[in-house]
Amino acid sequence: MTEERFEVRREIAAQPAEIFALLCSPEGHVSIDSTGMLQSAEGATITAVGDEFVVHMDRESLNDFPLMGKYDVTVTITAFEQDAHLEWTVSRETQAPVEHRYGYRVEPSELGTVVTSYYDWSQIAAQYREMGIFPILPESALRATLGLLARTVEKK
Repeated sequence: MTEERFEVRREIAAQPAEIFALLCSPEGHVSIDSTGMLQSAEGATITAVGDEFVVHMDRESLNDFPLMGKYDVTVTITAFEQDAHLEWTVSRETQAPVEHRYGYRVEPSELGTVVTSYYDWSQIAAQYREMGIFPILPESALRATLGLLARTVEKK
């Protein structure tokens, strides 16, 4: 862990392939988002590095920049290893790429799967670094998202 990266882990009682399938679904990202910013998504299931999908966002949910309101981002997959690792960055047509990364690592465990969620802003562009607004999300948001993931895939 560094000052420019959060990483949280949770063991979930579901198989890695089931969890990874949800993470590869654009709507799956919306269903487990703990911030409320992700409103809906459009695009095909993720299968490789370079795949993209669009997420319709609402920044009012964070209440940090109320004037941002609703906008769209393009999610671009930057790392993909089937049933093991998924990483992406987001961009908007109206601004230079930020280059912050989000990702999941999925590992089999005795209970089912250990899922690691991370948020890394160590590679952000200088213009964003100078703004002093990173991290955009608190570590607790990643932990809460893992809770929603568990609730979604665990069988009771």
